[in-house]
Formats: sequence, structure tokens, C-alpha cells
Amino acid sequence: MTQAIMLQGTASDVGKSVLVAGLCRIFYQDGWRTAPFKAQNMALNSGITPDGKEMGRAQIMQAEAAGIAPDVRMNPVLLKPTNVSQAQVVLMGEVVSSMDAARYHDFKPRLREQIAGVYRSLAQEYEILVLEGAGSPAEINLRDRDIANMGMAELAECPVVLVADIDRGGVFAAIYGTLALLQAHERWRVKGVIINKFRGDVALLASGLEQIEALTGVPVLGVMPWLELDLDEEDGVALQRGNKLRQPARDIDIAVVHLPHIANFTDFNALSAQPDVRVRYVSQPQELDGADLVILPGSKNTLSDLNWLRESAMAHAVLTRQRDGVPLLGICGGYQMLGETLIDEVESGLGRMPGLGLLNTTTRFAPHKTTTQVKARMAASLPGWLGALAGIPVCGYEIHMGQTVLGEGAQPALWLHKEHVQIADGTVSDDGQVWGTYLHGLFDSDAFTRVLVDGLRARKGLAALETTSDYAAYKAQQFDTLAQAMRQHIDIPKIYQVMREHQELTE
Repeated sequence: MTQAIMLQGTASDVGKSVLVAGLCRIFYQDGWRTAPFKAQNMALNSGITPDGKEMGRAQIMQAEAAGIAPDVRMNPVLLKPTNVSQAQVVLMGEVVSSMDAARYHDFKPRLREQIAGVYRSLAQEYEILVLEGAGSPAEINLRDRDIANMGMAELAECPVVLVADIDRGGVFAAIYGTLALLQAHERWRVKGVIINKFRGDVALLASGLEQIEALTGVPVLGVMPWLELDLDEEDGVALQRGNKLRQPARDIDIAVVHLPHIANFTDFNALSAQPDVRVRYVSQPQELDGADLVILPGSKNTLSDLNWLRESAMAHAVLTRQRDGVPLLGICGGYQMLGETLIDEVESGLGRMPGLGLLNTTTRFAPHKTTTQVKARMAASLPGWLGALAGIPVCGYEIHMGQTVLGEGAQPALWLHKEHVQIADGTVSDDGQVWGTYLHGLFDSDAFTRVLVDGLRARKGLAALETTSDYAAYKAQQFDTLAQAMRQHIDIPKIYQVMREHQELTE
């Protein structure tokens, strides 16, 4: 019988996703066939499985930590907010519809058995499953139809470890209050607490740890220090708290426009990993000053974000920098914004809107979403400073509901290899200063990224940097660093014991 452990949090953004990845890595290192599982995920960072299904980026990252390919069963329900009241519901990797919170709450009971079946199918293939909750199990207004926290723990018949974030303050109150709001049969499942993101001398916590254990009867399994790791973030909360703004100045400065509905900003993690690159997320016009490259990223509501660009004066600032000679790249929604016209009666309902007019393209949104992993090659001939990229192979994935048509004379930026057919993707301006693509994950291709960065260096009169990129090895090193820290600061043997004893109890 499969062993399992579930990490739930006292709140959102307490570090559950990272700690789940760490446990996956530890169990993988110890020789166990391990997989992550999150029944319901709300995030705009998503990716595509080898069979073309969409799932949360955090679960893809956790699968990588476990040394396995991502499988949509690891995240059967993905919610992608399109505005303050609506979210696109993705079930088993495919769009079902858009719903508001009340309609989705009514829809959840229909998902329960499907989620249970998906979980059981994974349990038949893996020796250990590491589950992740969503938000907090103490959301008592949602408990009757919960499929993400204690409701899922009951379906999986698994023990729970509660994660609390000390960096935000009030950690003992958060632990005590969460456990107090659980029902007795739910508290019984909680076998330990992990305090996360601690800065300072852990000895100062000793009396507090003793008291919280005495008050709750639940042992503290460890205190994790604040770690500076470079792992895929689950959603945009990382940008709100400034996690991506702390890099020191480097030779190459890249400004990514922080759109209100920014999606898949994990695209730029591989750029940030370059030793000579600083990636900044900017939302004020003056913050574009000093950028060597400006990027318009993906968006879950392209027309709404295009409106924001104009209303915030960011559009004017982007166009000004482009006229001043700063290269501009658009990815997915950002690529669509660079064109002449966007027609959307599906995603935002805003109808027809002029784009920024920098590329001769027209985008029309359709109900069908394109979701696929692809191999591609940069166009054989590219103008201007992009010339060094010509013909370089790249890999990535597509997630978009729009179809973009190139106008007369427009030049594709890439050629995709799909079922032995070459398909044009993206567009590049005649001078190479503006280009766009639908391809997410583009910068994970080491050779492409290094040539692009060296091209930016050449534009500044800097010599190419003598360095070799291996982003896959870099990510593996991040997972190993996380696992080592967790072995040092968390009672991992106790977690093994909890899983084993619970398995014996339920057999």
C-alpha cells in the first residue's frame, strides 16, 4: 500500500510548495518512487505535460524534484483567475468553463469522486505520494465542500503536517488558531508542525516551541531557516512580496513588465540564473530606465492588461524605449499586444482593440486552447542583432487561446516542428528590434539563452562571457540544496515514522 503525507498551511504562501518539492527530493534520493499531488491549485503559472495537458507549474517543479515526468493527475483541478470574480476551470488538463466563486463552490461536489479516482490511480504506481493543501484547512466557510485540504486528506486517508510561516509574524497564534478551528477528527490527522522561513537564532524560539506543543499536543518537527533558493513559484504572490526584485545590478539588465494578470513568469527563471543577468519586474514607467531588453510577458487577460498598459502610461514608456533603440520581446499575451489588432469575444469580452502596432499581426481569440510541448528552431535568417540566433534549436510549450495571423511581409521568428510539419511561430520586425513568440519556456534552452545574452552584451560593447549554461543541472542543484537543508532542520525520520504508522493503522 502506498504511503502518503500531506502538507497543509496556516495560510497561503507559507512555503508548502517548496517543502513538498523538498520531501519529493528526499524520498527520491532515498530510492522511493515518489510523486506530488495537489487536488486543486489556483495559479497563473502553469505548464504542459508531454501529452499536451495543462497543470500547475508548482506540481511540474515538484515532479522534477522527484525525478519523474509531470502527469496531469498530479494536479487534476487548476483554477486560473481571469479577473477579480472569475476563474477559468481546467479539469484534468483541459478547460471546462469560466466560473465565479459561488458557481465553482456548487460545482465542487461533482469533482470529489473524480479527484479520488485520480489519486487512487497514482497510488497504484508510486510508493510515496506527497500531497499539498491549498490556502488553509481552517477556512470554515468552505469546509462542507472541501476538496483541497482536510477533505482531500480524508479521501487519501493520510496524515497531515501543518506548515506555518514565521516571517509574516504571529506564527504561534497561526498554529494555535488553525488547530483550534479544526474538528476533532481533523486535528487527529495533524501529526506535526513545521515552522518555515525563520531568520535568526533558533534558540530564541525554544520556549515558544515548548509552549505551543503543550497547548496543542502536536509536536514541532522542525524550524526551517529562510533559504535563498531559485525554484519555480506557484503564483504571482512571489512578485507581490518582492521576491524577484532583490537581485544586485549586473552587466545585463532585463525589465519584465509586471502586468496585472501576469502568467507564467517562471519563463524568466532561466534568464535570472545567468551569472551576468538581472531580471526586474516593473510596473512604473520610470522603472524601464536602464533596461537592455524589455519583455512583455504572458497574460491571462490580454486585452484588460493592454488597457492597463495604456492607462498606466506603461505603453507610452515601452514605445519610447523601443524608439530609443531598446529591444522589445513579447511572449504569448505579450506577443499578441505587440500586433496591430486584437479581437477577443471569449476571454475578456472586450471585443476589438488596437495593439501597440509594432508588429504586422492580427490576433483573434477562440474558445479552444492550444496546449502542447514543442520543439522549434529560430528562423534561418533574422535581422539586426538577432542574427546570431538564426537557426538555433529551442524547446518550449504553448498555452494560448488566441490565433495570430501575420500580415503581408511579416517575418516569422521561429519554425515549430509538429508532426513532421514546419509551422511558423511569432513575428520579428524588419530591424530585429521587436519580436514575439507564443513559446513559453524558451529560455530553458541553454544555447539560445546564452547567445541572446551575449548579443545584448555586444550591443553594450561588452565581450561575450566565457560561461557554460546548464539550466537542468542548476535546478537539480537547487533541489539538492533544499533537501540537504530539510534533512538538517526537520525530523525526516519522524515523517517516515508517521507515514508508516498511519499506513499500518489504515490497512
